[in-house]
Amino acid sequence: MKTAIQILTLGAWLGAASWVQAQAPDPLQVRSWAASCANCHGTDGRAQPGMASLAGASKDDLLKKMLDFKAGRQPATIMHQLAKGYSDDQIEAIAAYFAAQKN
Repeated sequence: MKTAIQILTLGAWLGAASWVQAQAPDPLQVRSWAASCANCHGTDGRAQPGMASLAGASKDDLLKKMLDFKAGRQPATIMHQLAKGYSDDQIEAIAAYFAAQKN
């Protein structure tokens, strides 16, 4: 009986953990992640001349580029290092954030 209760408890915890993980990230957290891009790409992705603007870009294009940087398929000076600091889900959320910004 004790083992059955332990198994059920473990199952409940695993189910709760997957539910929490499946939830969309907090918009303020995503904004914080995206803020690290401001040094090069400007506030909310609106870059100064000479830098790539991210605001209003296609989410799919941004996601592909970031995943390519992360995997080393896209040459970069620093982006490949920065991209490795985020999970794929975080990168997707950041891409959605910039795609939603006005140019």
